[in-house]
Amino acid sequence: MNVIAETHARDIAAMEALLARQKAAFTAELPVSAEVRKDRLRRAIDAVIRHKDGFVKALSDDFGHRSAEQSLMTDIMASVKPLRHALSHVERWMKPERRRLDFPLGLLGARAHVEWVPKGVVGIISPWNFPVNLTFAPLANVLAAGNRAMIKPSEYTPATSDLMKQAIAEAFDASEVAVVTGGPEVGKAFSGLAFDHLIFTGATAIGRHVMAAAARNLVPVTLELGGKSPTIVSRSADIAQATQRIAMGKLMNAGQICLAPDWLLVPEEKEAEVIDGLKVATAAMYPTMLANPDYTSVISKRHRDRLEGLIADARDMGARVIEVNPANEDFTRQNTNKMPLTLLADVTDEMTVMQEEIFGPVLPIVRYRTIDEAIDRINGRDRPLGLYWFGTDPAEERRVLDRTISGGVTVNDVIFHVAAEDLPFGGIGPSGMGHYHGLDGFRTFSHARAVYRQPKLDVAGLAGFRPPYGEKTRKALARELKP
Repeated sequence: MNVIAETHARDIAAMEALLARQKAAFTAELPVSAEVRKDRLRRAIDAVIRHKDGFVKALSDDFGHRSAEQSLMTDIMASVKPLRHALSHVERWMKPERRRLDFPLGLLGARAHVEWVPKGVVGIISPWNFPVNLTFAPLANVLAAGNRAMIKPSEYTPATSDLMKQAIAEAFDASEVAVVTGGPEVGKAFSGLAFDHLIFTGATAIGRHVMAAAARNLVPVTLELGGKSPTIVSRSADIAQATQRIAMGKLMNAGQICLAPDWLLVPEEKEAEVIDGLKVATAAMYPTMLANPDYTSVISKRHRDRLEGLIADARDMGARVIEVNPANEDFTRQNTNKMPLTLLADVTDEMTVMQEEIFGPVLPIVRYRTIDEAIDRINGRDRPLGLYWFGTDPAEERRVLDRTISGGVTVNDVIFHVAAEDLPFGGIGPSGMGHYHGLDGFRTFSHARAVYRQPKLDVAGLAGFRPPYGEKTRKALARELKP
């Protein structure tokens, strides 16, 4: 066995031993009280806040540059918020839920309820684009549900992952919550562990492999993927307001957001106005970009090269390329991977940019004549993680909601539905499966255990359902099976 294989075998053995340790500790602790759960949530909050400045620096180091204010909003605040929400609601979420019984069981004294019991050990695989938030937000629900957790953060943000490992180790015993770091091989082995539940956030292609690996142990999975989230600008929309909000959502984190508006549908006669609005909105937020501390870099040269390849492919196939560069800066002479917003008009479905999730500051624009044409374009694709509609026509809004399927929707803005902690967040089909956040997340990471309590009365005998069967049985069946 060579050195690499030996190292990999040791990594797998260490992860399996850690999982066994967590499972044993979980079973020994049962039942997991509300106070224990709240204590763990408080420790997680403290870990994020205590290390917030370190996380901001690590994120910027990993990205080449990342806005400090953005990191505080989208990774630190967005981690603390779901943890505090769970802390405030966990006791109510834990309460058993009484369920009705079919006639005549309830009248005879039978009772039924659902208990929300923890599953055990949950694996969390988090991505590089919001590595702190997309670890601690699911962890909030995992801990509220009474579980323990093993976390595998992204190898593409090594400074952040290392700090996360340190912060978690300071706040938790490894039998409660632990971080496992490493490259793709470690991630592959991690996804094949016999967890009691696994949540993966990342690319759809990787999600397929994660699901296949989990299936070998029949591990239930929650997949938070991505896709090409469409944005419809209605004829009734306030163009200045819509383009301001679209530009903000597209340029936050340099477009490296699973929920970023991925392509824009505009009325054919409004295209020029929308393009002008995006230019004005971009210049107002980022009058310069290269040295602007508010504007985040693309994560790596490899990712920037991929984005530039999408633009070149579209240009070669006839797209109009509109670079939104307010200060006319030279992005070819830089030491970072920053990119300006690039709009693509006259795009066709054959272009790669219309087939792949973009994950960067590139925005294709598609013209439509009628709202039904726009809806048909959306329905002709995989179901997206997010869908956005801008307008003031309630009938059209309702038609878009009724005639499309997506993970979630924000009306008159983009992305914001993910910020509502009491709304379920998740995709559908290739954009994901399952959901978390708030009560829905608590239930995702809990087992709904049915509890039925039989009265002293002989229910089966009274109903005629105990052998030997006779006239009482036949009458009961006839009553239940009447047409």
